[in-house]
Amino acid sequence: MSEVQVVGGSTERGDEILTKGALEFLAGLHDNFAARRDELLLARGKRREEAKRTGRLDFLPETKQVRESEWRVAEAPAALRDRRVEITGPTERKMTINALNSGAKVWLADFEDANTPHWANVVGGQVNLHDAIRGTIALDSNGKHYALRDDIDRATIVVRPRGWHLDERNLTFGGRKGVGALVDFGLYFFHNARELLQRGSGPYFYLPKMESHLEARLWNDVFTYAEKTLGIEHGTIRATVLIETIPAAFEMEEILYELREHASGLNAGRWDYLFSIIKYFRDAGEKFVLPDRNSVTMTAPFMRAYTELLVRTCHKRGAFAIGGMAAFIPSKDPEINEQAFAKVHDDKAREAGDGFDGSWVAHPGMVALCREEFDKVLGDRPNQLERTRDEVSVTAEELLNIAATEGQATEAGLRSAVDVGVRYLASWLGGNGAAAIHNLMEDAATAEISRSQIWQWVRNGVELSNGVKVTEELVRTVLAEVRKELDGVVPADLLGPAVELFEEVALADEFPDFLTLPAYERIS
Repeated sequence: MSEVQVVGGSTERGDEILTKGALEFLAGLHDNFAARRDELLLARGKRREEAKRTGRLDFLPETKQVRESEWRVAEAPAALRDRRVEITGPTERKMTINALNSGAKVWLADFEDANTPHWANVVGGQVNLHDAIRGTIALDSNGKHYALRDDIDRATIVVRPRGWHLDERNLTFGGRKGVGALVDFGLYFFHNARELLQRGSGPYFYLPKMESHLEARLWNDVFTYAEKTLGIEHGTIRATVLIETIPAAFEMEEILYELREHASGLNAGRWDYLFSIIKYFRDAGEKFVLPDRNSVTMTAPFMRAYTELLVRTCHKRGAFAIGGMAAFIPSKDPEINEQAFAKVHDDKAREAGDGFDGSWVAHPGMVALCREEFDKVLGDRPNQLERTRDEVSVTAEELLNIAATEGQATEAGLRSAVDVGVRYLASWLGGNGAAAIHNLMEDAATAEISRSQIWQWVRNGVELSNGVKVTEELVRTVLAEVRKELDGVVPADLLGPAVELFEEVALADEFPDFLTLPAYERIS
């Protein structure tokens, strides 16, 4: 077994998480699966080069039998049969308590886009989940006491580990950096799987950023190994996969098939999906250029095709279809709330009407609103798996019909992308991956859309609605203006690095696959 070294510094109660047994378990995971993970990351690049050359993607001919044969995923455990409202957020202590008390059916405990991989967050999040599962978590902060309530049904915990692409440099295995996904999964499973089962729940996960069914196969093998190693019954782990990359949209059935004994459902990760489309076809010409982020709604033809296919795929195979994020944070301004609530009502009503079994919110104040719309459709039923949507048939052309998207690239959109991107990166570098910006809860996907869209606009010579062409010089001018506006609003020690990082990932000659990769190098 590879030698394990804890390179990161000491953290509060870290000795309770980084135990000898836990580190040996992580070493086993890395010895068995890290090399295959590396190979699959290389395969991503090759597939994108092919898409760049042809300007398209398609359903895989070699997996046609999977799509056309009869099979279903394993039946859901009791704790995951009703998922009408799910709340998301990082695994910091206050959020953990508030999420479990929120009235939502599920809490997505996030080590990924809503978290920053500062070592204290990585280990501290595991401590918080350990305490939450055992009912001992509490917090005294700013004169307030936070604790778990006993008078409500607490949300079921579903953990989202980091994507396959992210390393964990604070742990090394045989001299190589750890794999963030294996570290997050392994520590949580090792410390909590048995305890969760004793309490009527189980080790449940959300899997992000996958691009192929082979990556799902790797996760399935990780699950099987983990269960066998710790003597947990096979199939105990359940995973919901975020379909938030464009290549994964063409492999929904294959992804479920690979995980079928461990699968729970698919989620429409709308913001990362937009980012993936821009990234994948960033240099494929005008037909793949999107307008302002805020003008791309879920009713755009390519987004409609994506969500319809997701519901159809899930229910055909007995899996749950979970809708996208309502990122609004309730304001003290009644007028702002009235307008935002109306949009969220419409969005959740559309999802429930389309057959989704549940949806996401980012703030406890939005749980009741989401539940109201799903209650109207579900009533006393826990889900609507019986709605198989047999009438839905989606083609590759429909999934890639970006050109039909209404909207324009505007000066306000450009400025907003820079403003939100810089604000978010400053928050991320400071250790907070879930940032409240302009009454919205933003995570890494937001900054990814912002910087990738600017990169695409510059490289394609996009002309804004006012006739001004988007150039590197224009972006740098707007960036300087935004920096001046944020002086005194964003801490000075974070503003400068955030501006530098945004310029790097938005204007680099070679497009960085994920902004979190260079960002990770800037944190201690």
